[in-house]
Amino acid sequence: MPKDKAGGGHEMQETIPIHSSRIPGFYKMTVEARLEALTSAAALTMEDACLLGGTQGTSLSVEVADRMVENCVGVFGLPIGIGVNLLVNGMDRLVPMAVEEPSIIAGFSHGAKLLRDGGGISTESTEPLMIGQIQVLDVPDLEAAMEAIEAFRHNLLADANSLDPALVRAGGGARDIELRVLEPTEPDDPLGAMLVLHLVVDVRDAMGANAINTMAEKLAPRIESLTGGRVRLRILSNLADKRLTTARGKVPFASLGQGDGPRGREVALGIQEASVLAERDPYRAATHNKGIMNGVDAFLVATGQDWRAVEAGAHSFAARKGRYTALARWRAHEDDEALEGEITLPMAVGTVGGVLKTHPSVQVAVRSLLKLQSASELASLAASVGLAQNLAALRALSTEGIQRGHMGLHARNVAAAAGARGDEVDALAKELARQGAYDAASAEALLAELRRSAPAAPSAMLRSA
Repeated sequence: MPKDKAGGGHEMQETIPIHSSRIPGFYKMTVEARLEALTSAAALTMEDACLLGGTQGTSLSVEVADRMVENCVGVFGLPIGIGVNLLVNGMDRLVPMAVEEPSIIAGFSHGAKLLRDGGGISTESTEPLMIGQIQVLDVPDLEAAMEAIEAFRHNLLADANSLDPALVRAGGGARDIELRVLEPTEPDDPLGAMLVLHLVVDVRDAMGANAINTMAEKLAPRIESLTGGRVRLRILSNLADKRLTTARGKVPFASLGQGDGPRGREVALGIQEASVLAERDPYRAATHNKGIMNGVDAFLVATGQDWRAVEAGAHSFAARKGRYTALARWRAHEDDEALEGEITLPMAVGTVGGVLKTHPSVQVAVRSLLKLQSASELASLAASVGLAQNLAALRALSTEGIQRGHMGLHARNVAAAAGARGDEVDALAKELARQGAYDAASAEALLAELRRSAPAAPSAMLRSA
């Protein structure tokens, strides 16, 4: 039996301070034990813990779901897990993540631990400015139209702000108007030059779609009158390139080492080489960025965000310079023996309105577990999750390969699909991983052997493997 440093005969248990994201052995615990540890670490109430854990069935009732979407017939469940080890701007954060794919939460937690060794992640965000677009066609004189809009800029902004006095009182509102002329780009383009007006709105702690769409609709007749053109689309843009969050962190070379495996410096250089490939090549960048969004999307789903909007904005932002490239970059610095990473993401998120008012689990995640005070705070966490997720993926790719860890975790799904129950799942998953066999036929054959050899104690054979 392991001994503590004092030489006692019991294993030392690390104390979990309140609000710490370090929960040693969290992945080894039962679901019930994890909820207890989480309740202690985040100071949750029993009601919050029950809602988050779904101990009384799904936290989203069919009655509430029916008010959220059309033609509702039920509720679809996703596993919700907790990413640990994250330190952002000097604060510990426990990260709720709703996702079905194995290895995402484990990968994030490992990446967060490595970045923690370098002092954690620091973030910065721009003002929460979103863009509403108004498309104007058949403009007889583009130059005169733009001059007319410029002359009435103050009136147009005042009209927009009159629609949302609450947003204005909160310090937000329509801030600016930008004009663009879009010429045909393809030989078969059927339209002539068009004018596109960007209404720039400070949305404060909201995602902003409803406010901006309402403002754009309101201004449309006035824009037609000023330009002599015909307004067609008037809607929010999901390329939120004025609402950016940047996360930075570093990992000491020593933390990247692998025992008898590659030294930390070698791993850092491998991560740098993988990063540069994604920066240069869109084929690699697509997968590089998908891995980033694995974690970001899981976090956004758990916190009730429009993850589809953020996803669209992220990929559009990755192509903003005319070619698709990596969202995160990594560089190995020999002078301070550290790997440094940085990511910038458009982050259209909110902590007011929407599903935050209706979904009980989302309310627990945002208010009780994360204790968020602003949308900027949520954005900082999302970008930090992306950076840690990317680090974990590149480290795996640069060392043992991505499949080893992923398939080891996937083995539990394979075991359950083969019909394993209770203790059989872990026992069968362990043997599948040991043999490197993850197909259904192998799983079914091993399960049958397991049950034949030890009918009274189904996991006995594999427990000793």
